[in-house]
Amino acid sequence: MISKSHAVKHLQAGAVTYCVMSRCCSCEPQRLSAASIRCAIPADNNAYGYISEHHAFGQTEKQAGDYAEDLAAAMLASTLGIDFNVDESWDEKKEIFKISGKIVRTRNITQSAVLKNQNYATVVAAAVFVL
Repeated sequence: MISKSHAVKHLQAGAVTYCVMSRCCSCEPQRLSAASIRCAIPADNNAYGYISEHHAFGQTEKQAGDYAEDLAAAMLASTLGIDFNVDESWDEKKEIFKISGKIVRTRNITQSAVLKNQNYATVVAAAVFVL
């Protein structure tokens, strides 16, 4: 993973880029919208990680980020053979993942907003792949 400022140096106008994007929009006043991208990174550098996308109404930035983190970590855990219970809280699962030593960390980008007037609000979170 690299910073946005470093990534921009590798992009050219008109270049095709691949991304995972989450978008949530509303025109309903006082509606809370959230969009989140989360990745789970394995300890083994030769293994692939997972990126999950989540968008929702009525979830705070933290709730949406935690849910997306849970999705990404659960998907990665299932491919790595880590036993976990889907009904446990994220904090309990996180301990199992740490103890296994197979998942190094998770990371997220989340944005939320409350529409304050009669206009339109959109929240976007994206992970862009720079080749």
